[in-house]
Amino acid sequence: MFQDETRYGLMTGLKRTITAKGIKAKVHYQHSYQYVWIWGSFSPLTGDAFYWETPIVNNNIFEAYLKALSQRTPNKYIILVIDNAGFHAAKNISIPTNIKLLRIPPYAPELNPAEKVWQYMKSKVAMKFNESIKHLQDRLTQLIKSMDKELIISITAYDIYTKPLIE
Repeated sequence: MFQDETRYGLMTGLKRTITAKGIKAKVHYQHSYQYVWIWGSFSPLTGDAFYWETPIVNNNIFEAYLKALSQRTPNKYIILVIDNAGFHAAKNISIPTNIKLLRIPPYAPELNPAEKVWQYMKSKVAMKFNESIKHLQDRLTQLIKSMDKELIISITAYDIYTKPLIE
């Protein structure tokens, strides 16, 4: 599985839009510094996904996330590919026995397919006005529920990872 976390906030995300010539797109924009973090682990082979929502990120939350992932499938051994975020590198965290952490090289987010899941999700919530953080959380929950295994595979199945395992 590939793991990553991302931040979603009430600040309206802008993106390109198509309008008639000479017409400027109108977007209800808000500038607010309220955020929610989504943690996720994704399998490019099976489409399995595990999500977690937190208000912040730190070593303790990363440790709790690993424990929750481990308890979700206690009889499975999970090789979890992670990036080099500071709270991932903590030496004092307890890693469950059924999880092995494998780091991607530094400054290489393109090697982590979880980044593409966040890109997909952010494209769905960009330019949408959220009245409150609860409204954003509800929107993200609905989006996560709509993402089935086939969609996860289509987003994360990089040939460099799946081809050697299938052949």
